[in-house]
Amino acid sequence: MSLFRRRHRRALVFRVLEYLWPRMGWRRAGRYYAFRIKRLPGTPYSIACGFACGAAVSFTPFMGFHFILGAVLAWSLRGSLFASAIGTAVGNPWTFPGIWFGVLWIGSKLLGREMPELSFTDLSVTFVFDQFDLIGIPMIIGGIPTALFAWVAFYFPIRRVIANYQNHRRTMRIRRQKVLAEQRTSKGIKSENNEAVEGFSKTEQKCDDLSIPRLSGDK
Repeated sequence: MSLFRRRHRRALVFRVLEYLWPRMGWRRAGRYYAFRIKRLPGTPYSIACGFACGAAVSFTPFMGFHFILGAVLAWSLRGSLFASAIGTAVGNPWTFPGIWFGVLWIGSKLLGREMPELSFTDLSVTFVFDQFDLIGIPMIIGGIPTALFAWVAFYFPIRRVIANYQNHRRTMRIRRQKVLAEQRTSKGIKSENNEAVEGFSKTEQKCDDLSIPRLSGDK
């Protein structure tokens, strides 16, 4: 049994609501994800590349396979698999309608077609694959350049942020080590001085003990 597993599993309704609207709020959730990304092990390239791969595949209509596609793309580019999983959070129920309409419009323009007359409620995973020739293909065609643009847009800022964060942590670690070394050195000097003082006092006491005693006839 896992130590961090819930004792009572939450109902599906609460899990869906948590996915749609986090209990901590979107601002705190964003800070939490940013903290998680910064603390991931790896180089700035691997973390930024992995996150960018996860964000890029979110602009494809393959809903339900974004984790797998992001992991495969990150692995092929030597990116972080954990960062790719976090990057797929770019595609969520609040952003998918805009993403899907955007890539559908771009794909229709690239194919020289008219934009299908749809509403936000019409677009769904089943509808996309049921109308694959009319909806799916334009979304794939439009998703390719959009995914490339998203990869570049996420990669460079995140790499800079991760590099600055890791350099700051490295600098703080070096400063902390210097402070600890100075404290150890000062403690060592104090202990040596105390030993020297104790040794000097013991020597004086021995000299006093070895002093020449008075004779009984001396006044």
